[in-house]
Amino acid sequence: MAKLLNQAPVGFGNVVRFYLQRRLLTIFLLGMASGYPWVMIGSSMSAWLNEMGFTRATIGFFGAVFAVYSVNFLWSPLVDRVRIPVLSNWLGHRRSWVLFCQLGVAASCFFLAQIDFTTQLRFAGMVALTIAIFSATQDISIDAYRIDSIGEHEARLQSAGAAMATAGWWTGFAGLGAIPFFLSDLPGWDWPRVYQVLAVMMLFLSAGVWLAREPKTDRRVLQREAELRYQQVLAGAGNTIRMGHKLTAWLGVTLVEPLAEFFRRNGVRFALSILLFVLLFKVGEAFLGRMSIVFYQEVGFTNSEIGLYSKLVNWWITIIFSLLGAYVTMRIGILKGLFIGGSAMALSNLLFSALAVVGPSKPLLLAAVISDGFTSAWSTVAFVALISLLANRAFTATQYALMASVATFGRTVLAAYSGVVVDWLDGNWAVFFLLTTLMVIPSLLFLWTIRKPIQALEDEGRAKQARWDEENG
Repeated sequence: MAKLLNQAPVGFGNVVRFYLQRRLLTIFLLGMASGYPWVMIGSSMSAWLNEMGFTRATIGFFGAVFAVYSVNFLWSPLVDRVRIPVLSNWLGHRRSWVLFCQLGVAASCFFLAQIDFTTQLRFAGMVALTIAIFSATQDISIDAYRIDSIGEHEARLQSAGAAMATAGWWTGFAGLGAIPFFLSDLPGWDWPRVYQVLAVMMLFLSAGVWLAREPKTDRRVLQREAELRYQQVLAGAGNTIRMGHKLTAWLGVTLVEPLAEFFRRNGVRFALSILLFVLLFKVGEAFLGRMSIVFYQEVGFTNSEIGLYSKLVNWWITIIFSLLGAYVTMRIGILKGLFIGGSAMALSNLLFSALAVVGPSKPLLLAAVISDGFTSAWSTVAFVALISLLANRAFTATQYALMASVATFGRTVLAAYSGVVVDWLDGNWAVFFLLTTLMVIPSLLFLWTIRKPIQALEDEGRAKQARWDEENG
C-alpha cells in the first residue's frame, strides 16, 4: 500500500485511491483556500465598484493590489523562520501560518463590508491590499506545506501535489467565485452583505488546516546548523559568541542563506537559467489570457457564451486534465512533461488564430477552450513540480516563493503589454495568437540547455525512491 501511495498507480481503481489519499485531499482543500481570496479582491470587487458607479480607472486602481503576489518572496523568509505564538505550538509551524493568514483574510473581508466606499474609498483600497497581503502570505505557507508534506524520496509525487493544488485553486477561484454573483442578484442582498458571507466562507475553507498533518522535516536542524556556521564566522575561532553575533547570524540565515544556498547548490549559471526559464515559460499563455475576454467580445460572442465556455467549461477542463497531466508526468518524468506540455500549450494557441479568422463558431471556441485548458493544466503541473523539486527543504517557503514570484512577474508585468501588442497589430488577432505561440520558444531553448542537471535531479529522486521502497518493503 505504501508503494501505491508514493508512485504512479496502475488501473482506474488504484488511480482513484491514489488521488483520494489524505495528503492530496488536504492539498486540494488548501488550494481552494488559496484561490478563493482572488474572488474578494478581483471579480467581486470589480462588480461592486462598477455597480456603485466608479470609473474604470478607479476599478483598475483596486486591481493594483495583485502586485503583492509578485513580491511576496520579500517576506517569505519570515514564513520559514518565525514561529507564531500559541498557534505554532498547537498546530505546528506550517499549519499555524496557513491558519493565521486565513483568519487575517476573513477578518479583513468582514471589515471591508463595513466600509462606506463613497466616503472612504482610499481606506477601502488599503483594506483590499491587506487581504492581498494575507492571501499572498497564505500562498507561501501552502506551497511550503505541499512541498514539505511530500518526502524527498517521492520526487515524482510532486506532480500529483501540483495537480491537486491547481485543481483546488481553480475550484476556489472559479467554482466558489460564482457564488457572490448569484447572491448579489437575490432580493434584499447587497454587496456588503455578500462580503460578510465571503468572510464566513473563508473560515469554512480552513477545513484543510484541520485535516492536514504537520509535515515532519529536518528544517529546524538544518537552519540551526547554518546559524552556527554564521556565528562562527562572525565571532572568529575560539572567541565567545556575543548576543550581537547571534542576532546577526539569525538574520543572515533568515534573509541571506536561502538565496545563497540556492545559487551555491545549483551553481550561478544553472540558477540564473532556471529563473530565466521560470520568467518566460508562461508569458505566451499570460498574453493570451489577458486579452481573451476582449477577443471573445470583439469576435462576436455574447457574455453568456463567454461565461459558459471560458469560465465553467475551462474550470472543469483544468481540474480533470491537471489530474491526468500529473499522472502522465509521474510516468514520463518532469523534464519530458515540461517539453511536451509546453510545446502543446503553445500550439493550442493556433486554434484561437483559426477562431479569429473563422469568426464566432461555438464548436471551434469549445475546441480552443478544451485544448487550451488541457495543455495549460498539464504544463502548469509539470512547471510547479519542477520548482518544487528545486526548493531546499531547509528554506522551502523562501526558495519556492522566489521562483513563483519570478513566474508571476512574467505573467503580470510583461503580459500587461498584451493590449499594446494587439493595438500595434491593428487588431489582427490571428497574428497576435501566432505570436503567443512563438513566445514559448525561448523558454524551451533555455530548458534544453539545462536539461542534464534537471534530469540528474530526477534521477536522484528516483534513486531515493528505490532505496525507500527497498527499506520499507
